[in-house]
Amino acid sequence: MKPITRSLLSCCLVSTLAVGSLLSSNAWAQTTLRLAYASNSQPVKDALALFGKLVEEKTNGEVKVMYFPDSQLGGERELVELTQTGAVDITKVSGGLMESFSPIYGVFSMPYLFDSEQHFHQVMDDPKIMDGVYQSTKSLGFVGLTWYDSGQRSFYTKSKPIKTLDDLKGMKIRVMQSQTAIKMMELLGAAPVAMSQAEVYTSIQQGILDGAENNEFALTVARHAEVAKHYSMDTHTRIPDIVLISSQALAQLSDSERQAVFEAAQESTEFEKQAWKAAIEQAQQESREKFGVAFHDVDIAPFQQAVQPMYEELKTTPALYELYQQIRSAAQN
Repeated sequence: MKPITRSLLSCCLVSTLAVGSLLSSNAWAQTTLRLAYASNSQPVKDALALFGKLVEEKTNGEVKVMYFPDSQLGGERELVELTQTGAVDITKVSGGLMESFSPIYGVFSMPYLFDSEQHFHQVMDDPKIMDGVYQSTKSLGFVGLTWYDSGQRSFYTKSKPIKTLDDLKGMKIRVMQSQTAIKMMELLGAAPVAMSQAEVYTSIQQGILDGAENNEFALTVARHAEVAKHYSMDTHTRIPDIVLISSQALAQLSDSERQAVFEAAQESTEFEKQAWKAAIEQAQQESREKFGVAFHDVDIAPFQQAVQPMYEELKTTPALYELYQQIRSAAQN
């Protein structure tokens, strides 16, 4: 980016956030929380909108939420950094990205960690498991507020389905900028390519990538179904989205206002879980009927066996392995 363009962007960002600051100190001494997020599926957008509505209701209008949607203030990494400094009060990002801010989040990128959607929800709703994770970034200036379902991630490809490890061998597959995701792909025999989501469509179209891995919304919302016609249901990961709140934002709230914010966040999560499930079913149907995508079942046992070295390596990091054991114990219970 040219220096003058970068400067202009910075000025625009400062000006935009300044408006939020002015609004947060109006005549009624009303507090305005600035919530920014990148591009997202409709269930997530609806849940974040509900969160703001509930916050206002629960505080009798004393706290409002001001939105900066659809990457207005940058991508997810930039939004975490803005939350870290307090320039943004609340954001929602992938748990995969959070690994680079707090290693403990890397556990959620481990392949085949959860046995089912029920197991996943049980773990994420358990404060005994999640409170320590949320607080792991406190020294960085922000903490976790709640989580949203972002579905299960599987492979989608341009020219052939992935049903076996041999099908995947050597294929160039886009992954998130996560060391855990990269390691998983290497063990499965693919060639991982870390890049932003915005580049995936043209990269598949031009043959730079053979495919990618994501939930079904990538096919419809991002329209990747136009260039990738095979979706292989190996369901290798279930990575939660995490809603973050800055420590500065929490500090400016009264005890009752903080309680209202946390209650609103939890209620928005319950809404999002149901909305996500319904929307995913619709996305699958649209992918088949509108775009002609073929969905393929996969025997995951060989895939699970291939990534076992990752779990052996996890034992060398006690904090991560302890969280892993808590998650697995929840499945047994």
